[in-house]
Amino acid sequence: MANRHRNHSPYDPALKQEERKYGFYWYNALWRLLRSILIIVAALVLVFGLLSGLYNTINEKYFSAVDPQDQTEIAFSIENGQSLSRVAANLEEAGLIRNHSVFKYYCDFIGFGQKIQAGDYLITKDMDVFEIAELLTTGDGKPLTAMITVIPGWTVTDIADMLVEQGVLSDAAEFLSLCKSGDGLSDYYFIADELETANVSQRRYLLEGYLAPDTYEVYTDTTATAILKKLLDQTDVVLDYAYQQRAEELGMTMDQVLILASMIEKEAKTDDFSKVSAVFYNRLKSGMKLGSDATINYITGESRLVLTTSDLAVDSLYNTYTHTGLPLGPICNPSEDAIYAALYPDSQYVAEQYLYFCAKDPESGELAFSKTLEEHNIAVSVYQPLWEAYDQERGYD
Repeated sequence: MANRHRNHSPYDPALKQEERKYGFYWYNALWRLLRSILIIVAALVLVFGLLSGLYNTINEKYFSAVDPQDQTEIAFSIENGQSLSRVAANLEEAGLIRNHSVFKYYCDFIGFGQKIQAGDYLITKDMDVFEIAELLTTGDGKPLTAMITVIPGWTVTDIADMLVEQGVLSDAAEFLSLCKSGDGLSDYYFIADELETANVSQRRYLLEGYLAPDTYEVYTDTTATAILKKLLDQTDVVLDYAYQQRAEELGMTMDQVLILASMIEKEAKTDDFSKVSAVFYNRLKSGMKLGSDATINYITGESRLVLTTSDLAVDSLYNTYTHTGLPLGPICNPSEDAIYAALYPDSQYVAEQYLYFCAKDPESGELAFSKTLEEHNIAVSVYQPLWEAYDQERGYD
């Protein structure tokens, strides 16, 4: 049997050390390192994927826009003192957010809870929770509507000044022009009737007396015409059928009623309206001039308690010291209380023929009523020093 010989290389420690350094063992160590890194990366990718999916689910369910394709503007209002919880609930009810609790917690978390601003906003359904919260805290705050109040006794110019002061109108020119001409506003029966009266073209403002005092809500981008129609609509409500019937019983037009009511408004406090009305009725019936200081002040634009000789002689159809009967037109916009008094004068004062009145202490607004000129002159001598002092305090010589 032949002997088989194997060739064996002698063991070389240096060669083995070089092989471990540059051969298979080096690649094996690198792989172990790479594998650890790949496992960590894969784990991170998995965790990120899970978190991303969870975020997308939460965002879709609670934070995202209700309808990303809907850009229709929806009016949304926040009232003064309204809580964040109520605001959030109203947003959800309006279909602008998905969940009111999430909106509230989000606003509280980022410190928006105390920054929500009262006002009127335009919000679209393509806005997400973050955008809506930002709008309600840092929006321009420009309201859609404004509340305006017309005070009884205000004139047309007083109303115009208020509208400009509150920023409802940029200037008063168009408003005053419409009040003078009534263009586009003659559809109201009482304006149509007024246009039939004598010398109506000479009135300072056709609509003076017809703009009902009240509180109104108007759009901030409204027009002078729209405001006037709103006020005239309320006048139409006030001058109801019962008032029209009463005016007919008295033989008066509604225009005459409003003229008389405007004088009553300017001459007295509410408690004395019917008594002043009785005095005017008695003077009209007896053919006396009405002698109302308020009509003079309407002409001069002042508010004196002691009229000058030139004031009393001013040439105007509004001057009830020189012209008999009612003045040319209303001298302010009277309250419903004054209108009622013009229709229902105090029956006792009518029966007892009271013909005069004058102010007592100007601060109180109380009036002294007299039946005769002698009684009236005595009252004037008592109270006139108070009127003069009052005028001086307000800069009238």
